[in-house]
Amino acid sequence: MILASNPCAYTVEETLFGKNGSDHPLYEFRVVDCLKMDKVSPDCPYPGCFFCVMKEGNPSKRRASILKFFRELPSQDDDGQVLPISGLWNTAMAHPNDPEFIELGIFECMVALIWKGLKNRRWLSHDQNIYIPYYAAHIIGSYTMNMEEFAESAIHAGVTPPLVELLRGRLTWVEQRVAVRALGHLATYTNTFPAVASHGEILELAIQLAMSSLEIVYSHFYQYADRRLSYHCDLLTRGMGGVEMESRKAEEWASQLQCWSLQLINCFAFKPEFLPTICKPEFLVKLPGMWGGLVNENSPAGIGLLRTICHHKLGRGPVASCPGIIEALCNIARSSDDWQYMAIDCLLWLIQDPSTCHKVIDKAVPALVDLAEITNLGDHKKLGDYIVNVLQECLQSQGTGRSTISIHVKELIEELLNSKQRLKWEKSMPKEDLHIKQAAALVVKLEGNSLFSSGNIAGAASKYSEALSLCPMRSKKERVVLYSNRAQCHLLLQQPLAAISDATRALCLHSPLNRHAKSLWRRAQAYDMLDLAKESLLDAILFINECSQSNDPDLSSRQNKVPDYAERLVKKQMRAAWLFREAAIKHGGVHGEGDAGDIYGQESDGSEWETASESDIGNDGRAEMGDEYDDDSEWKNEDKRKDKYDKVTLKDLKHGYNVHLAEDQS
Repeated sequence: MILASNPCAYTVEETLFGKNGSDHPLYEFRVVDCLKMDKVSPDCPYPGCFFCVMKEGNPSKRRASILKFFRELPSQDDDGQVLPISGLWNTAMAHPNDPEFIELGIFECMVALIWKGLKNRRWLSHDQNIYIPYYAAHIIGSYTMNMEEFAESAIHAGVTPPLVELLRGRLTWVEQRVAVRALGHLATYTNTFPAVASHGEILELAIQLAMSSLEIVYSHFYQYADRRLSYHCDLLTRGMGGVEMESRKAEEWASQLQCWSLQLINCFAFKPEFLPTICKPEFLVKLPGMWGGLVNENSPAGIGLLRTICHHKLGRGPVASCPGIIEALCNIARSSDDWQYMAIDCLLWLIQDPSTCHKVIDKAVPALVDLAEITNLGDHKKLGDYIVNVLQECLQSQGTGRSTISIHVKELIEELLNSKQRLKWEKSMPKEDLHIKQAAALVVKLEGNSLFSSGNIAGAASKYSEALSLCPMRSKKERVVLYSNRAQCHLLLQQPLAAISDATRALCLHSPLNRHAKSLWRRAQAYDMLDLAKESLLDAILFINECSQSNDPDLSSRQNKVPDYAERLVKKQMRAAWLFREAAIKHGGVHGEGDAGDIYGQESDGSEWETASESDIGNDGRAEMGDEYDDDSEWKNEDKRKDKYDKVTLKDLKHGYNVHLAEDQS
């Protein structure tokens, strides 16, 4: 027992690790509280006890004792060494910018401990020493997170070689996770990147880890609950959870392992000499699918790396040669993804590059045209105007040998430019004329509503197109409705790509951006028709957010409850977009895609859909979903694996699954 080996430990506030109550020997200690201790055991048999050292009132003696402690700890074989190291781990997370321990040799101490764990398996398996390499690498990562001078000290202390060994997988995936985190921090700084890059295998290891991390965590931990290493469970949950909590945390850590690998690769991607290694097709094609899941919304993950790659000419060529990547970029650009702007940047750079324009233009232009009325997106000001200018230059370059534009693409760009010209003309028109145009558009829209209600969906879509041609460009609210109504028609006509286009245009016109509830729902359904689970899921979640905040009685949820039709789609897409899904299929954990109909039920056509008119909706929203899921049979045929998202509540959904990845909490 660790605590029995050090009576001073009882003076520290303790938070229990482990699953066996007070019997479990591993505890987490708050060093902040150590510094505030009023009592130190007078019976402490260890002159160099870390907790006694931390209480020392004389600054000179305290520093000398800490220096001695860091020098001697790696050579000691006493029980209970994990105790002070877990305290140092807490200190590093709480005060990563404090230079005291850096100056006194903490990096050298952690390096020696990692090497000891790698070389001396007998010591590693004794007592609780199995935890020490994890804590040591985590401490290195925390202290190098913000301060370049700390990172330089770490490099001089020789942290890179042992971290590389952990990255290789010499121990387990939990140590790989903290090793790639620390190396990612070291690679961020100009002065320390060369030392990291000098280990040529780091980039290759990071690429392999990014591609295999989810499968590693699934097959080595998640899949078999009864085979999980106890120290993994303790580290994941701090001993406070059972199997379900372990599984949730494992998914979060797997996402971190992948995203931190991508962050490390991203540091290399800024250097042109490393792009040939990174830009291999088998890796590039997987990047759009590396999105971090709902547990990691703070990382740009694969799209962030793609943006860095596309920023350089050497990277754009390989990306443009992969049609699947371009399609994925178009989908992300027309989605509720927080990193939407990164996909737009990639498409614009590819279009502007004469060597790649001809490869991407047919796919990229339709998506960019749909986005041309965005005003501001994050830090991108007047993004829509910039898109228009790029597309205009693209059109003007025709015939110069730079690119060949298809008739369809040419028509799309010309239509966009004509709409911008209309806007200029309307600015000089008398208000009376604008009112007449708006009234005419309203009349045609009502005709479209009537046709829709009578079942003439194609006729209704045509009327909405006519109304759009009449409606003043500045009448954004009315144009939002018209585009959204036409998207509804496209859905019923089984034209998902056209529905995505119109719903996206409505969302770009709406203020605030991407917050028009009905358009979100329609685009979610369109993406569902194309089996694009992630895009559908993000739109559906945002739709639920908007419903919960809407003043529209037809959209607001009754008694603060998530609409059934929305909950069903979210459940379906969360399963389809589950981070471990591919690994689970490979290892026999879930049914393959061919069984999706059995799992989720069969879709049916011919249903009561909402009236397309924004102002004439008179139902509770269930008709929007129609009879696509006409009974509850699909939920009676559950998988053997109890899905952790089976019970979806408004508390979970209304904030858009705002589960932040706090990398320094565990």
